Amino acid sequence: MIDPVESFIARWQAAGGSERANYQLFITELCELLGLPKPEPAVAEAGDNAYVFERRVNFRHGDGSSSNGYIDCYRRACFILEAKQTRLAEAAGKVFDDALLRARGQAENYARALPAEEGRPPFLIVVDVGNVIELYAEFTRSGATYVPYPDPRSHRIRLADLRDPALRARLAAVWLDPLALDPTRHSARVTRQIAAHLAELAKSLEGSGHAPESVAGFLTRCLFSMFAEDVGLIPKASFTELLQSFADDTAQFVPLVGALWQEMDTGGFSVVLRKTLPRFNGKLFKSPQVLPLSRAQIALLLEASKANWTEVEPAIFGTLLERALDPRERHALGAHYTPRAYVDRLVQPTVIEPLRRAWGYVQGAAVLLANEGKQKEAINELRAFHHRLCSLRVLDPACGSGNFLYVALEHLKRLEGEVLNQLHDIGHGQTLLEAEGLTVDPHQFLGIELNPRAAAIAELVLWIGYLQWH
Repeated sequence: MIDPVESFIARWQAAGGSERANYQLFITELCELLGLPKPEPAVAEAGDNAYVFERRVNFRHGDGSSSNGYIDCYRRACFILEAKQTRLAEAAGKVFDDALLRARGQAENYARALPAEEGRPPFLIVVDVGNVIELYAEFTRSGATYVPYPDPRSHRIRLADLRDPALRARLAAVWLDPLALDPTRHSARVTRQIAAHLAELAKSLEGSGHAPESVAGFLTRCLFSMFAEDVGLIPKASFTELLQSFADDTAQFVPLVGALWQEMDTGGFSVVLRKTLPRFNGKLFKSPQVLPLSRAQIALLLEASKANWTEVEPAIFGTLLERALDPRERHALGAHYTPRAYVDRLVQPTVIEPLRRAWGYVQGAAVLLANEGKQKEAINELRAFHHRLCSLRVLDPACGSGNFLYVALEHLKRLEGEVLNQLHDIGHGQTLLEAEGLTVDPHQFLGIELNPRAAAIAELVLWIGYLQWH
């Protein structure tokens, strides 16, 4: 029996001609392969065309005039799809084709031109017919820039990648339930659950007579240890297994956890874990006070450790952690916090959109230079912009628990990823940049905060977010 995936790949790898001749057939057959509904016949009234080829949109210009554009394929509340076929450029001898860049920009223009009552779809799809499918997402649907999904390294699905069932499922979700792909939905739920466990434990420790400041510092070190084991900074599950070992002998909790944190502060061989540990510099483990816990309190700590800390959402984690550790704010835990989308609406226009406009010019110039045979000049353009990103400073004069700073960091890391990908595509590896120690990192994000507990949490949030990204 012929495998339909292999048949689809073989058929379209051999395709020629322009995208206008092929894209509708390609999308129709892709829908068949993925078991998705096919686009419907268009009707005269554009607003009634919820899932069609050649969806008409109206552009209004500054001089009062208007013109029509046509989206290659549109599915309301799901995606805008623009198609190109870059093999024609390859045949013409281009080193690097800018057709997909132009298609992405065109799709963003269509998203801005859609009627307000329809709203912007969460996804843009750029199709290089018979070659590549690129995904870009903007889950707030608020007018912010679409960014590579899930990240700049893996947003590009090549035709042969369709052999992977997970990637076929991702594409199907873009058609059927795109908001389910928003990682912040799941991570926000995980984050609230963790904060609830920490709040219960903090209340229990304060009830045992410990000062709130001591409780906050102790629990912050615990949760970073949980994060460290989940991202592989210390051996996997090592902190959780250490907690489990105290179930029948709580007297060993204070000396062993204290010894581990001292080892994390200095780095080197750990007698507790019998592994070599990196040095965790900063203030977190400089004064590693350990509070004695009862069996019931260790059980609460274990509940928090069961979460996958790679899925924590740093953009709200700081606020929830601050409230979990503050007796006065605990009543509002999870009920009143600034959602990620609100933080994005502040960060995008103030920090990210000006940088992305500049990046668009740099990217276009680099592609033009590469196609003129000026590869060295193209690389210099991209490297100069990367240097700019790595030397930028962002200041929040009332940073609270660091939400604004973290979201700015994440967006700059995404933009940095696009720059590095472009360097790779033009033929310049990342080795030299890494040797120079050039990367966007938390030292560029500065905050002022009167509340010392919030300031410490802000620093923790930035490093958790940075390490999650890497």
